[in-house]
Amino acid sequence: MNRVFLGSFLLLLLVASGCAKKPNLYVSDEVMQEFEPAYFDFNYLSAKARIVIEDQNGKTTRGSLNIRAKKDSVIWFSVTPGLGIEALRGMITADKIRVKDRINGEDVNMSYAEFEDRFGLNLSLSIFQNLLYANIPQEFSYRDRLLRIGKFFELTQTRGIIRYHTKIGTTHGKVEELSVTSMDDKGALLANYPTFQDVNTQPFPNASLFKTSFYIDGQIQNSIIHIDISSISVTDTPISFPFQF
Repeated sequence: MNRVFLGSFLLLLLVASGCAKKPNLYVSDEVMQEFEPAYFDFNYLSAKARIVIEDQNGKTTRGSLNIRAKKDSVIWFSVTPGLGIEALRGMITADKIRVKDRINGEDVNMSYAEFEDRFGLNLSLSIFQNLLYANIPQEFSYRDRLLRIGKFFELTQTRGIIRYHTKIGTTHGKVEELSVTSMDDKGALLANYPTFQDVNTQPFPNASLFKTSFYIDGQIQNSIIHIDISSISVTDTPISFPFQF
């Protein structure tokens, strides 16, 4: 379960669905005036969710997911399958990724540089936050390509060898579909955020679907992850992030 969940959680590629409508191209000044992406703002966050993981062999794992976060500092998570025994506990910070696999013993304790050396992906806490909260993946700039197609903006960004294609709703400014592709074919993820809920007057994705395809130790791994948020709260009061190997 560690490889499926970790790879799916860490790798980013999404493919937005095609559209037959003729796009309206915006020049830079018009883009800056009309495009207002929404970023989820908070100090501390706690959430509970239902999670379903489907691997390439058809095996399905169901369980609960607990998430805690401090903005721009840490994302903490715990995965418990149906039997009630915690399978994974992880912590993502500004400098490293740590995961404790209590079932298989395949622990992870890597800096982002070490992770990139092994898996070929340049990750960061910011990327994880944006993926979890349905923010646009990278800060918008004039070098990016922006279209408006009906009720959506479509944003294409290239950073290094990574290309992001994002579909953003014009009504709430949040990502609804995202594709992040590695141009050297290291991995891929398709993400979809079908519904949002109001959290402190801000839109938050209460359902997420991730489809991933990536290489680990020379072997391709495919998986699908469904996440449905059952409860969420934000606070200014500090919360704990218990973790140890």
